[in-house]
Amino acid sequence: MAKGKTRYVCQACGAVAARWAGQCADCREWNTLAEEAAPVFTPFAAKQSLQTGGRRIALESLADEVALPARLSTGMDELDRALGGGLVAGSVTLIGGDPGIGKSTLLLQAAGKMARSGAGVAYVSGEEAADQVRLRARRLGLAKAHVALAAETNVRDILTTLTGMATAPGLVIIDSIQTMHSDTLEGAPGTVSQVRASAQELIRYAKLSGAALILVGHVTKDGQLAGPRVLEHMVDTVLYFEGERSHQYRILRAVKNRFGGTDEIGVFAMGSEGLEQVANPSSLFLTSRTEGASVTGAVVFPALEGTRPVLCEIQALVVRVPSGATPRRAVVGWDSGRLAMLLAVLEARCGLAFGGHEVYLNVAGGLRIADPAADLAVACALVSALTDRPLPGDAVAFGEVALSGELRAAGLASLRLKEAAKLGFGRAFVPESGGDAKGSGPISVAGFRTLGALVDHLARAD
Repeated sequence: MAKGKTRYVCQACGAVAARWAGQCADCREWNTLAEEAAPVFTPFAAKQSLQTGGRRIALESLADEVALPARLSTGMDELDRALGGGLVAGSVTLIGGDPGIGKSTLLLQAAGKMARSGAGVAYVSGEEAADQVRLRARRLGLAKAHVALAAETNVRDILTTLTGMATAPGLVIIDSIQTMHSDTLEGAPGTVSQVRASAQELIRYAKLSGAALILVGHVTKDGQLAGPRVLEHMVDTVLYFEGERSHQYRILRAVKNRFGGTDEIGVFAMGSEGLEQVANPSSLFLTSRTEGASVTGAVVFPALEGTRPVLCEIQALVVRVPSGATPRRAVVGWDSGRLAMLLAVLEARCGLAFGGHEVYLNVAGGLRIADPAADLAVACALVSALTDRPLPGDAVAFGEVALSGELRAAGLASLRLKEAAKLGFGRAFVPESGGDAKGSGPISVAGFRTLGALVDHLARAD
């Protein structure tokens, strides 16, 4: 019997090679080529023209009226916030995160709460047996929730079961997409072709039936979703579940949402009864300090995650090194390249020399921030650590620093100041062109045009 033809497909980018190689020629990743069966093409299919033989489709006007999609609440406010207000019928959500971070726990809690509210929920696990899921549900207090449970990896069997149910479920959870297998293709589960084909069939079912579909995805060692990149383009919403096992908190961050805004976050804390919602996340990222106390090198920054202000503490440590030694620059929770730029601005525009010092920067609580308005808070922490003079304990700082040393306004300044005032802070250092930061009620606002002006003000302060 003739041996079937095979090909080698990169599991990172989907590139196809005729023979195995240690490195993918397209994405340059190592050891990602996996052997798969080559598809069989009909001899005359390639010669047929696609310009004839199809059906005519109806074209619609862009100006036609359309109603906003109805939202289905998951019963968890933080999850609804990350989704943009809840699940949309027929939508597909992909959620990824490190192993053991709590993805299955979060979805099982949401499934149980929705089932208790009367919604039909189907939970299909491809990684755990049904008894393991039941035991987790018992620990979470959801043992009596009416969730349709199955442990299966064959997509054909799953879709046959779902379409044959007397009442179509409103929510379908697949945990995880890398374990699903389509019998129309050869290859092991988790390969590029299997993940793409399985996801396509499940998405087609969701669009035709109107059920909200949630897919759990594995991540690589770099924290990116494993499998073909096209998987993220196929779905409507992409959520990342972030956090460290050693920390109590978990952050659910939306990076793509066709039905809502991106960069929204939901904050959870891992407790004895599963994931608990955190209504005031600022309390997680501020170190405990006595009222009015000041700490050298520590500045509170009102970060903005989507539309939610979160107060966090930025800590800096500056240590002199012996002459001739190479100083270190260590950053946790912020961009190291932006720190290097800020140190250059402080030296060139403000006359502060950091060349003979090691610089360590940390965002307390393990939070990772990408808000450019953190520039001013980081600069204040560095100046405080270098001069060994603490900033006022009731002060916050935010604003963007330009290479010229000028300070640029941050977005939604009034929302940041409102959150700071709610937690007892009394003053703020902001750019002079702060716009809506002026006249912000109980909090006193000090505006500065340049970073040098702020450094001079801190040097004169008692």
